[in-house]
Amino acid sequence: MKLLEYKAHEIYRRYDLPCMNGMVASSAEELKAMDGRIPYPMVLKSQVQTGGRGKAGGIQFAENRKELEEKADFLFNLKIKDLPVEKVFAAHKVELTREMYLSITLDRKVKQAVMIFSPEGGVDINQIAEENPDKLVTVYLPPNEPLQDFTLQYVMDASGLDEKYRADFKDIAGKLYRIFTEYNCLLAEINPLVVTDAGRLLALDGKIDIDDNALFKHEDVRLFRDEITGNPLVLEARSFDFLYIPIQEKGSIAVISNGSGMIMSSIDLISKQGMAVTCALDLGGGATSDRIKEALRIVAENPKVETIFLNIFGGITRCDEIANGIMGSLSHLQSIWLVVRLEGTNKEKGLAILESASDRVTLAAGLKDGVSILENRLGA
Repeated sequence: MKLLEYKAHEIYRRYDLPCMNGMVASSAEELKAMDGRIPYPMVLKSQVQTGGRGKAGGIQFAENRKELEEKADFLFNLKIKDLPVEKVFAAHKVELTREMYLSITLDRKVKQAVMIFSPEGGVDINQIAEENPDKLVTVYLPPNEPLQDFTLQYVMDASGLDEKYRADFKDIAGKLYRIFTEYNCLLAEINPLVVTDAGRLLALDGKIDIDDNALFKHEDVRLFRDEITGNPLVLEARSFDFLYIPIQEKGSIAVISNGSGMIMSSIDLISKQGMAVTCALDLGGGATSDRIKEALRIVAENPKVETIFLNIFGGITRCDEIANGIMGSLSHLQSIWLVVRLEGTNKEKGLAILESASDRVTLAAGLKDGVSILENRLGA
């Protein structure tokens, strides 16, 4: 789960990590209403889950009310890498004298957190890393151990950080590590970590990625996730512990399966044959007939769906439960045609149940056979 910047700042403030103290607007009108509530000059930062927003015009400055109104209208009509700006974080502009970089991320190869610090940072950090890798100090942090003072001392010494910034650096790095561990992060990044004109360190930007498998621990992050999810079918599927995935605007095929690997294989083969999948739904494990009915209902609410391909490998999931769920849904699926591949527990029972619905359901012997059936029927 990738947090937007304003949410990262909320978490930073919760840990007393020095950062920008601003407000978030969900419309141009809300942003304009911040006149008088946030001192000028004001920085206006579009909130999108992608990089490069600064170079795309997603960060603007306002010196007065007139500029605020102009920039508010501009930002809420802006798209950054095809993503519309739906929220803007506004704060008092910080006067800075230097930019640095600090992050803690998970190195999956060694299964450890790693702290990365550079005395230079900002939008060109990737270029710095490529052209001057010696400017990056990297240290691995043993799991289940507190951040040691000698580790931070090494980072500061190796980077040549000025003595006058070291107390602030230790404070911020320690709090960032607490956030990383307590929020089950894959990444906690401050870029840039700036020196203000008052000589203090401040997190000017924040990026936090949280392990999806740990979201059950963090109610505030789950609420945030639902808040920024614009597709109502994604939210409805989530309420049943399904994963609904919008894929393409074009296309009329939906894929339902029990596992991300099965879904990806299905989509890949369908796409290779020139057909387009508009959405997919991951059932997870142990789907009952009632859950199958809900899954089919949710997918059928997408008006583009004309065909549903169910690719089920039953282990914990029983094929007869799948079949009963399909049969119980046919009357509500209107003209939607189903291609069903069943494999695994109680396969024969499941196939026998579906034989009576041959006018609405076509049985496939396997994944490739199911894709061939789709191709022949849809004329791709």
